[in-house]
Amino acid sequence: MRAAGTEAKLLLIGIPVLLWTVIPIYHLVLFAISPKQDAMSGALFPAHPTLQNFRIVFGQQHYFLSNFWQQFWNSAVIAFATGVLTLLIATAAAFAISRLKVKGGRTVMNMALFTYFIPAAFLAVPMYKTMGAYGLLNSKWALILAMVTIASPYAIWVLKQASDKLPVELDEAAIMDGASPPQLFRFVYLPLMVPSLVAIGVYALLLAWNEYLFAFLLLSRDTDVTLPVALGSFLAADDSPWELLMTTGLIYALPPAAIYYVFKRYMVGGLTAGAVKS
Repeated sequence: MRAAGTEAKLLLIGIPVLLWTVIPIYHLVLFAISPKQDAMSGALFPAHPTLQNFRIVFGQQHYFLSNFWQQFWNSAVIAFATGVLTLLIATAAAFAISRLKVKGGRTVMNMALFTYFIPAAFLAVPMYKTMGAYGLLNSKWALILAMVTIASPYAIWVLKQASDKLPVELDEAAIMDGASPPQLFRFVYLPLMVPSLVAIGVYALLLAWNEYLFAFLLLSRDTDVTLPVALGSFLAADDSPWELLMTTGLIYALPPAAIYYVFKRYMVGGLTAGAVKS
């Protein structure tokens, strides 16, 4: 009876949370398959579902969508580059701090984490002036470097904590066999850190994929902006094409869902890395 009561309580909490999560997604799909005249009807399901909205988006047949594929490509390139650069910086820093015990490493890590006391929105204008000073405005590199700056401190901290849990004996054995620090990094450290590396890489990629504020400030040309910024232009019209906005949003949400599905095994491993002490 006690177990049944506990399960009932969990269901009472879980069902509302599930509905709260699923209902917005359902409405997103509902708008995407609804004709323009039925989009605001309030029906639980459109009387005449259609895929015409997807054809319009894929064919760039609306003036708000005239650069859809270019903007989608911009988002993909910036997200991928951010993920790769964040991994390179964070992996090297975590290895140096945790395994090589470089002098001042912990101080550097703590100073990096201290940057999170400042909300990212407050850094937008200073970042804009910095990129302008280096002539990087309206360049993909401006947004890539900004995103790497934001993602790296957290990535270093997570990888450092996971690295601390690796058995020191493995390093000692490799050094006894004559391994140099680069060989230790390549053949011992990286294979053991794969789950955490995947988790951090996906985190940095999705951070850049969903970024709006910095993309809005640092990129201005229609052919340079990312898709989240382009979606904001839908709201500028008096008669916004909500069905196209939701269709584009649904399409834009599919790659992150696919990435998580492919790497979910590594994501779980990365999040639980270091849970058991050696």
